[in-house]
Amino acid sequence: MVVNVSFGQTEKHENKIVAENFVEKYNNNDYKAIFLMFAEVMQNASPIDKTTEFLTGLKAQAGNITNREFVKYENGNFASYKTTFERAVLSLNISIDNNSKINEFLVKPFVEENNSENVINNLSKNELITKEQTEIVFNKVKPFPNNTKISIAIIKNGKVNYYGIKRNNDTIYTSENYKSIFEIGSISKVFTSTLLAGFITDKKIKLNDNINDYLNLSFHNGIKISFKELANHTSGLPALPTNLDLTAVNPENPYKEYNKTNLEEYLTKNLELSNKGKYQYSNLGAGLLGYTLSNISNVSYDSLLHSKIFSKYNMLNSTTSVNKINSTLIKGLDNKGNKVSNWEFSVLVGAGGILSTVEDLSKFAITQFNNSNKELELTRQKTFEINDNMDIGLGWHILKSQSKNLWYWHNGGTGGYSSSMVIDTKTKNGIIILSNVSGFSPNMGNIDKLCFELMKTLEKK
Repeated sequence: MVVNVSFGQTEKHENKIVAENFVEKYNNNDYKAIFLMFAEVMQNASPIDKTTEFLTGLKAQAGNITNREFVKYENGNFASYKTTFERAVLSLNISIDNNSKINEFLVKPFVEENNSENVINNLSKNELITKEQTEIVFNKVKPFPNNTKISIAIIKNGKVNYYGIKRNNDTIYTSENYKSIFEIGSISKVFTSTLLAGFITDKKIKLNDNINDYLNLSFHNGIKISFKELANHTSGLPALPTNLDLTAVNPENPYKEYNKTNLEEYLTKNLELSNKGKYQYSNLGAGLLGYTLSNISNVSYDSLLHSKIFSKYNMLNSTTSVNKINSTLIKGLDNKGNKVSNWEFSVLVGAGGILSTVEDLSKFAITQFNNSNKELELTRQKTFEINDNMDIGLGWHILKSQSKNLWYWHNGGTGGYSSSMVIDTKTKNGIIILSNVSGFSPNMGNIDKLCFELMKTLEKK
């Protein structure tokens, strides 16, 4: 409880004034004024364009701040606040100098004390999963709320086993749910890039072609964007289009009303790029890629997926439409464990609109181990170096530091779901996790941690 961790600490007056001013300016979109609150060292470290980009992205993902509660001082300087946004609860940490100027600033998931130590481990052990693996699963899952459901595919040497989990009344049980359907979120981007790779191998387009040549639109200021830049997030596009105001939409289904007309209006009237040629993760970019490929084919994105990927790899329970589901749909949960509605991505569906099962995704993963499949191989080829630990292909992020081999990875998060998927094509190992843990949960990172830690167990002899 907050009262325990902040015992003996009270918020200093100068921190309170700075925090209040920050919240007011943030909610008013006055990012320039926030930049002017920075000390010189902070301004040099985060110039106004980077500050604006970060705060705009934060607003797009989390919304306005509705409540701020002082928790404690961290490392002596950081005033830490439990900060309730419209779509997330985050920890806002602000350090100020002697002139009440912000010299350090950090936003991270807020992790509240919970009763996870009292959770009962009732996970069954069998020949398909080791004791070490069940302990990893339990420790990563126990912070999640009641009614959490998690579906796992464990691929070892090209063979797949499934392991399902559910939490009810503070007890974590084993559950058979490998045919259950979850939103996979941004793992959809891998499928959008796989469609792109198919167009390239079929010689319908070239990777470095500009999408302008395939759309009957005149982009604002004559801006040109290539297929490659959309697939590896180097186009310079923002996270979301500027004419999608997430503060004015239904937060339970934020993308539903953003349609083709809105997207085309953005491209022709509002399009601006920043940091073109550098890695800048963009849901808009992936959505635009899916839209462009659909436009070229003159069929819907969902139809493209079914004809080019789902049918090809026998993925019978994958779709972009909740109305087409013919298996068990697991309901998504918010970060408190309440049921939420599914997201409909409309024209940006290529960014995160797929629903699937670990059974279907494991079929797609195992096919990646077939080196003769040129379409899938193309998606895994390095196209850009992000940093010393990560490259990116087409859709796939390529992790260089997790293992002696390269790991191909993507994760996802929506209002009611989190996912993570990683494969190693040399060892033919992989882990796929789908869950109804909210992408806004402060413990969402446990899904990736679970994915990577399970993957490491597969490398042991």
